[in-house]
Amino acid sequence: MDTFENMRMFMRVVETGSFTAAARDVGTTVGNASRAVSDLELRLSTRLLNRTTRRISPTEAGQRYLQQCVHILASVDEAETEAESGLPNPSGKLKIHSVTGFGQHYVVPVISRYRERFPNVQIELTLAQRVPDLIEEGYDVSLVQGAELAECGLLSQRVGSAHSILCASPEYVERHGSPASLAQLHQHACLELRSPLAPQSEWHFDGPDGEESAVPGRIVFSVNLADAMAVALCRGMGVGILPIADALPHLRAGKLVHLLPEYSSQQVQYVAIYPPRHSFNTRLKTWIQFLREQLPNLTVAQNTWTENLRS
Repeated sequence: MDTFENMRMFMRVVETGSFTAAARDVGTTVGNASRAVSDLELRLSTRLLNRTTRRISPTEAGQRYLQQCVHILASVDEAETEAESGLPNPSGKLKIHSVTGFGQHYVVPVISRYRERFPNVQIELTLAQRVPDLIEEGYDVSLVQGAELAECGLLSQRVGSAHSILCASPEYVERHGSPASLAQLHQHACLELRSPLAPQSEWHFDGPDGEESAVPGRIVFSVNLADAMAVALCRGMGVGILPIADALPHLRAGKLVHLLPEYSSQQVQYVAIYPPRHSFNTRLKTWIQFLREQLPNLTVAQNTWTENLRS
């Protein structure tokens, strides 16, 4: 047997709980089934199964290896199907992690469109600021800010970008006025979205004359989640920088106004990171390609809407 056949036999033994049942299902002898697993254990120099007279179960190493077998053999099956048909036809489960705000506002809409094109793929999405251990936790891909790409041994592709804008509620502007320049920000109560991209001492902007910085006024409230920041801004607590995707629903509803619209802030690059062994996975290849195609459509629509606010 070759390695892939041995892996399939190992999976069947674990699934059925016995060499006899696995051999019967596959149509081979018990000796062949036992030899397939023994060959894997010899190749890996580790024990994959606990064998007793009553039951067979995977060791801790066997359980980890089983998870990898599932992913590897699914990729092999997809590659063979694609080669036979000449067209990508992904199926199975794609396990995705994304940082929260990006995932909520950008990734979920793209997933909806992706499944319209590839309905045989089931998506499991986890939104969390913590970047997981992709291999240990079984993720196919993680979508993170470029600055967070620090783990070695992973491949990456840039998938898109986003920025933030300066906002306040209409009620706040009515009571305190709107800053006419970045220099006037120090006169206002300021709200801060805590992030490595937003240092406390000064706020950085891209404007008509390039990069500029401004000293914010007294920070009266800070928080680490954009959704909570949006609520605070809508409540009239002050002026703050909010990711455009989080700001747009409130701008459309009239709960926020866009201040100093010629300036943007905190331009962020997003990347997809994934283990090298997943690079041949048809689900992952079609997903990343689709994501790179669709994200510009979302960001262009957002930019167009905010451009219309200026006129």
